[in-house]
Amino acid sequence: MRRIVVGISGASGAVYGIRLLEALRAADVETHLVISQSGKRAIVEETDHTVKDVRALADVTHASDDVGAPISSGSFPTMGMVVAPCSVRSLAEIAHGTTTGLLTRAADVALKERRRVVLVRETPLRVTHLRAMAAAAEDGAVIMPPLPAFYTRPTSLDEVVDHTVGRVLDQFGIESGLVRRWAGSRA
Repeated sequence: MRRIVVGISGASGAVYGIRLLEALRAADVETHLVISQSGKRAIVEETDHTVKDVRALADVTHASDDVGAPISSGSFPTMGMVVAPCSVRSLAEIAHGTTTGLLTRAADVALKERRRVVLVRETPLRVTHLRAMAAAAEDGAVIMPPLPAFYTRPTSLDEVVDHTVGRVLDQFGIESGLVRRWAGSRA
């Protein structure tokens, strides 16, 4: 079973969630998408995509207030979940188990089932954010700020986004062809 839940919340970086959905489709991984209300706004503000366009990239979409959706239960098998981007509110809810909607409930369930959860969070960060990240990491989440790897010598924003998305997929053992692997020093 190759199935991953993708959450898009209201932080900057909606392009990461969109590109992740495209890469998962290319890798033949079933996707279940949930977009928070703020995530919908980020998609419209930051990209040329509509929310409808983004939903069409997923195999299954769920309303953010549908806490009875299959992804809200540990009995629904998945490889885990990626929240890209992950807002501070979503991070805090996931870190502290105080979920108010389906996006954070699905992440909470994945963590309790000991499934992989990757949170892609923008910077800068204040101490409160770092404490929430530490709490989420102590509970098993992987925190991945979308920082570029310059050893790949990217020449476009698309290459930077692809590398980050590829590294997220590496967390699930999914080879995407998006990562230029380190081959050793040129020196």
